[in-house]
Amino acid sequence: MTGKITSGTKEWADYNVNCVKGCANDCRYCYAKMMAKRFGRATEATWKNMVIRDDVVRKKFRKYDGRVMFPSSHDIPNIPEVKEACFLVLKNLLDAENQVLVTLKPSLSVIRDILNVFKKYKDQIQFRFTITSNCDEILSFWEPNAPSFNERLESLVLSYKEGYKTSVSIEPFLDLDPVPLYYELIPFVTESIWIGPMNHMRKKNLFPEEISEYNRVKETKNLENLERIYKTLVHEPKIRFKDSMMIKLGLNKD
Repeated sequence: MTGKITSGTKEWADYNVNCVKGCANDCRYCYAKMMAKRFGRATEATWKNMVIRDDVVRKKFRKYDGRVMFPSSHDIPNIPEVKEACFLVLKNLLDAENQVLVTLKPSLSVIRDILNVFKKYKDQIQFRFTITSNCDEILSFWEPNAPSFNERLESLVLSYKEGYKTSVSIEPFLDLDPVPLYYELIPFVTESIWIGPMNHMRKKNLFPEEISEYNRVKETKNLENLERIYKTLVHEPKIRFKDSMMIKLGLNKD
């Protein structure tokens, strides 16, 4: 397989919508953060300060020809004004009869509110929760302000039990072996689990306390490890491998 790596939004949905600049999770590997810093839209210090885009909140959406991902470059944290803005945009998308892929590192309180507020739109919503490790020590390093593993797992279980369509992204997988995490999550997934390696890592200006963790995650991306993961999971009916992983393996996506 050759060519450009398909971006996450194109692999998952036909359109994407965001109503906030920045993200409180402040993940170290975040591509949106990297691009915002590169083009002067944010700094390392300001990215985590979420700024609501009033133009998007006020927008009247049409029915799109395909699925819409919301959000794609920020989360919906339990910050009242941000959550309110995100809920307004989600309602506007759903009122326009769109199918919406709701992508989050889920806070349990936010998920409970979504399940309560949007229950009549259940058939239009699919959740895709990002759960990159079941080790909170690893999560707190790479995703410092995001919810814990147990909170994300509880969110997945609750959404599944309430009858919503559920899926998971284990991208980037942060454990050398993400297979046990896959099997821990799969009982609560109705659609798919996506797995892919970390694509964007800082190579310069690392602090001494960061070096060992960056070196550890580099090992997750080596070809031998990717081949082992692929061979272990390829016949699982709900597994999906990200294009970035398939390209590294030299395999055709189909």
